[in-house]
Amino acid sequence: MQLKKRPRRLRKTALHRRMIQETHLTLDDLIYPLFVCPGSSVKQAIASMPGQYRFSVDLLVEECQQVRDLGIPAVVLFGLPEKKDLVGSDAYSETGIIQTAIRAVKKHVSDLIIIADLCFCEYTSHGHCGIIADGDVGNDQTLELVYKTAVSQAAAGADMIGPSGMMDGAVGVIRKALDENDLSDRAIMAYAAKYASSYYGPFREAADSGAQFGDRSTYQMDVHNADEALREVALDIEEGADIVMVKPALAYLDILYRVKQTFHMPTAAYNVSGEYAMIKAAAANGWLNERNIVLETLTAIKRAGADMILTYFAKDAANYLQEC
Repeated sequence: MQLKKRPRRLRKTALHRRMIQETHLTLDDLIYPLFVCPGSSVKQAIASMPGQYRFSVDLLVEECQQVRDLGIPAVVLFGLPEKKDLVGSDAYSETGIIQTAIRAVKKHVSDLIIIADLCFCEYTSHGHCGIIADGDVGNDQTLELVYKTAVSQAAAGADMIGPSGMMDGAVGVIRKALDENDLSDRAIMAYAAKYASSYYGPFREAADSGAQFGDRSTYQMDVHNADEALREVALDIEEGADIVMVKPALAYLDILYRVKQTFHMPTAAYNVSGEYAMIKAAAANGWLNERNIVLETLTAIKRAGADMILTYFAKDAANYLQEC
């Protein structure tokens, strides 16, 4: 049979396939999330996220050194305070767990970008992402704490602030806070399209951030909506976001693609805890090849439009990529 078009000609060998490869996953695409807790010499396993741990500040520094040595350019830090209260005061304290961790990492691992998560669910006794008013999170009351927290995190040495609470106007408040306090060189990675997703379950254990009542559906996005995501992203860009994010990643690749194609902004995607846990569980049961599925998953996220990927697989992926 005479065929004019034979796409298989360019799949004949690994070298052929490499020559026409369209999407390239690299170390520079990876951001590693880390959890920091009180104490010393603490490395506490997270049961629902095999291979992930809560670190005390001293061991967090060692972990960040390993991350840097692998060639991963950035980490995002989540804090577990010693004490919680109604307003999450440890989130903006100069001696808070995140501020302490940032200073320690910057002192010993200067050549690593530190992104500070800015949210209150880990710090509040009720587990919600801000101040409770009339039975729900009060948006504008919470913004007052967002201002204070952004300044304290950046003053401690954070290179980038990552507001994840989905409060209306948060990015604008952070930009104002940084500019007014001689911290205008610090970037904002906005969790611009963050959905009220069931994929966050293992994170709630890791960060001890489960809500004591209700849920987060009044401030995180409805999983049914797509156009709304574009409006949210547009608002964050207008308010001064340097990077916009879609979270979660895998079930929202359509959103990620639309965001990138619409705005052409530096775009991040968060390969979240539930996505991580599902792959880990399947691999532990021998149902799939973990190395191959991790690389395929991260490549798919990049192909959909992500310039950077927050993923608990970052260290594993770095090792896999160096083997290639």
